[in-house]
Amino acid sequence: MNKLDFNSLVVQHSESLRSYARNFTRDSEDANDLVQDTLLKAVTYFKNFRDGTNLRGWLYTIMKNTFINNYRRVVKTNSFITKEEEISQTNLVVSAAKNKGENKFVMEDINYALSKLSDEYYVPFTMYFEGYKYHEISDHLKIPIGTVKTRIHVARKSMKKTLAAYKFEAE
Repeated sequence: MNKLDFNSLVVQHSESLRSYARNFTRDSEDANDLVQDTLLKAVTYFKNFRDGTNLRGWLYTIMKNTFINNYRRVVKTNSFITKEEEISQTNLVVSAAKNKGENKFVMEDINYALSKLSDEYYVPFTMYFEGYKYHEISDHLKIPIGTVKTRIHVARKSMKKTLAAYKFEAE
């Protein structure tokens, strides 16, 4: 059998394939897509068809396997995609888009944490943050270097505690 004869025989079975496809899909548009996929595969692989065998059965087998493969592909794809309601509250920071508006809130939180520091911790911490060396801070405030280091350390601990909500964002 040549390819032209085979193609005309395959097209003759398209209506019975369409009704068979509706059993799988329950939707006429999806059934039409399944028939189209089946016809395309049959025409593409016509050399695999053995003359004298049941063409209708061969087409039905192609359709059934095509439907099953498509179904498995959809199920596999959906298992990898996270649905909106499945995103936990802790992962919202990771999945959310970053923008400049967020920076304003972060700066407000940092300023709030700084305002909670007493002057004895605030001044050495901000000076160190601005780039002053320990000995320069010590000379300016007229306190020992060890006290400067301790006050900066205590200020950092206090800031970390106040800004604990941002701990996992950097990781």
